[in-house]
Amino acid sequence: MRKVIVSIALLCAVLPALSQVKPVAKQEALICREPGFDFGRIPQGKPVSHIFKVSNAGKAPLVIENVQASCGCTTPEWSKVPVGPGETTEIRVGYNAETEGPFEKSITIQYNKGDVKTLIIRGNVWKMPDKPAPGNASLQLLKNVN
Repeated sequence: MRKVIVSIALLCAVLPALSQVKPVAKQEALICREPGFDFGRIPQGKPVSHIFKVSNAGKAPLVIENVQASCGCTTPEWSKVPVGPGETTEIRVGYNAETEGPFEKSITIQYNKGDVKTLIIRGNVWKMPDKPAPGNASLQLLKNVN
């Protein structure tokens, strides 16, 4: 009977310690060199694009299944060819810059049957003047004085 009690006490002491063991985190296969890109100031109506370089940090081929932007003003392009371990590919993201003002758009990458990574593009579209700047009469006066 004493052995049973000691065994139960030992089990009660060991079980809580075992339950605190943290699971090993899954290594992310898709590594992006930059999580986002800031275009800065963009003249309205001038489309811009940026190329994100992504690498396969896994041991199996990386398959990018879909790349989806948060709105229709942003267009992603990517290769459907699987990326081997240690290899790099590109995802080109275009923005049409039609609407004036600041913007921030997300690009969601779906890969390897269920894994997801999100990239961000941002910037500020400014309206270009309709007409060129008017001539400066004072400039002509200064030229005549000298």
